[in-house]
Amino acid sequence: MRTLVSPLALRTPRGRVIYWTILTVTVVGFTGAFVFPLYWMVTGALKSPDELAQIPPSFFPKHFDLQVYADAWEQLQLGVFLKNTVLYAGGAWLFTLAVDVSAAYALSKLRPMFGKLVLGAMLATLMIPPMVLLLPTYLVAKDLPIFHLDLLNTPWAIWLPAAANGFFVFLLKRFFDSIPRELLEAAEIDGASPARILWSIVLPVSRPIIGVVSILSVVTVWKDFVWPLLVLPETDKMSISVGIASLSAQMPQNVLIASLVIASLPTILVFFVFQRSIMAGLTAGSLKG
Repeated sequence: MRTLVSPLALRTPRGRVIYWTILTVTVVGFTGAFVFPLYWMVTGALKSPDELAQIPPSFFPKHFDLQVYADAWEQLQLGVFLKNTVLYAGGAWLFTLAVDVSAAYALSKLRPMFGKLVLGAMLATLMIPPMVLLLPTYLVAKDLPIFHLDLLNTPWAIWLPAAANGFFVFLLKRFFDSIPRELLEAAEIDGASPARILWSIVLPVSRPIIGVVSILSVVTVWKDFVWPLLVLPETDKMSISVGIASLSAQMPQNVLIASLVIASLPTILVFFVFQRSIMAGLTAGSLKG
């Protein structure tokens, strides 16, 4: 394998010094770029409003008073917003798996007529800017075709649009393509139906990619702002991102930052708990393919 620095140059003292210097600067630089905003948010909540407005800003807070987090929880009704967001994210996760796994399995293994055309149409939707789809999607949620139901201020307005995701279908199909055909044919000879093959064979061996899709779908709904702002205008139905934004004008800056820290904790915890599954799922399809 060819690299920018040859193995011969790395054996010299000067080469090793240059290598470790560049490596250290790169690692420290990228780590600082990603971690510093989190540090600034957590410590910013511990500063008083006057200290936050101070120029130049202080790197460390003068006082460590965690009461501001309790104030943020009570004053911004974070318990209600978190409960709503968990409901929206959990439902969207279930609908995403039900719809996208079924679609990917059909396109990969059942191979219906015009399957490639359908997959191409799904992938073409990824090229459309999300803002362009806001108005037609809102009109559908306002008056659901055929049933003529108003989905605004209901969880269905979050669940149904989240379930149809062309990227997740493509990701799952790529993984399902790597499952040996002989394994499925053996199950067919034993009399298993396509639904039984999906449940008993395909899903158990697809846990890594299903884990990735699950985490991405939950995080997408959790951090979404524009769509919940449109379809969930009532205060007691708002998600946490919309709820914090709607009450931000009435709150001190440090209380507002503390609420942002609390809102970020669930997704950060999900990443640390499932980070091994995320890495395994992102690389499994490429290794098998």
